[in-house]
Amino acid sequence: MSDHSRPPRGRGPRQRSSKPAEHRTPAQPAFTFNPEDYVPTGFIELGVPTEVDMGLAAAGFSAPFAIQTKAIPVALTGRDVCGRAKTGSGKTLAFGVPLLARLTKVGEPRRPAALVLVPTRELALQVAEVLAPVAIACGRTVLAVYGGASRQQQIDALELGVDVVVATPLRLIDLLKEDELQLDAVEILVLDEADRMADDGFTPQVEWIMRKITAPHQTMLFSATLDGDVGHLVARYMKDPEEVAIDAATDTVGTMHHLWLAVHHMDKDRVVASIASSMDKTIVFCQTKRTCDRVERNLQEIGVRAAAIHGDLAQAARERALKRFTDGQLSVLVATDVAARGIDIDDIGAVIHYEPAGDVKDYLHRSGRTARAGRDGWAITLAEYNQHTQVRILQRAMRLEPTPPVEVFSNNPKLKQLSQFEDD
Repeated sequence: MSDHSRPPRGRGPRQRSSKPAEHRTPAQPAFTFNPEDYVPTGFIELGVPTEVDMGLAAAGFSAPFAIQTKAIPVALTGRDVCGRAKTGSGKTLAFGVPLLARLTKVGEPRRPAALVLVPTRELALQVAEVLAPVAIACGRTVLAVYGGASRQQQIDALELGVDVVVATPLRLIDLLKEDELQLDAVEILVLDEADRMADDGFTPQVEWIMRKITAPHQTMLFSATLDGDVGHLVARYMKDPEEVAIDAATDTVGTMHHLWLAVHHMDKDRVVASIASSMDKTIVFCQTKRTCDRVERNLQEIGVRAAAIHGDLAQAARERALKRFTDGQLSVLVATDVAARGIDIDDIGAVIHYEPAGDVKDYLHRSGRTARAGRDGWAITLAEYNQHTQVRILQRAMRLEPTPPVEVFSNNPKLKQLSQFEDD
């Protein structure tokens, strides 16, 4: 008996439900879909099939963003697509909509029909959460596969059969090596935030995975940049891809205001608290886990609803903190760069760099949490007396007008109305 025809261990073949709203994997949330409530969205004009548009409407999406308008019609033709777009530009639907529209196969036990590779656990969860409601309307299933969550639950779901797997490289490789899934039936592959995977040293693992996808397939790659290791992946593994982009290579998304503040070491946490007091949600990025924990503790002591998220925390604790932040129970999330690409929340008013970013790429990755989906946002860098040179380096790299950091103390009323800094 071949590997492809071998029955899954301990389970019979999956039967597709005739009720899409009730058919879901453990990672796919319950979702009520009523076709009678359907009102066509702006996506229908891009050539999106009605069943996919129904899912978009039911999930609350009404009109496409710029990257979606450019990418979806190209991807619907089956052509490989390279999308240059920052997080927050709407690229999840830019690849998710054509993926769901073009799937022809049904996910068999341990043989998904589509694969989305992402760099972080948080992004795996969030991509799955965006796609799942749309998928349900199409009678499809989505599963997030990542480390830090129950391996056995993921295996059980794969054995039932999943149409779309959203995975991080290391957990996917682990399951592939243990023969818990195969990629020979994949007809659509997506590499999301490919530059982050390259930055984190995952290029060899990504190439190893791509070599396991042996059937003819469409590839969509989305990245903030398309050079370096990402360019190598494009040249080697994609077939005459069409590039779509909505911005210049160094642009950020939306209307972002850059603010550089000179602060005293002993006053930094109170400066953060003053800024956050006028924002619904603020993210503070720190260089180290120890600094994260210290800033979290100091902010809590002065009455700020804050929590830290970094690599030393258990995945469950990170997910709880993210949920509390998303739900508005926390006003400040203190994070290391591990979360810089994994947070997909549209209403973050400000990103605060607790120390100047190490380089422009880190600065843009962090700052991309704000000014999303057309909203205004603030990217604020706090610089102590010996960090002003790094500020000038960042400003030159982004081709911004050189601006010396403005000296402030935590009792400055402008911190609660940041636009006043631009009026000076």
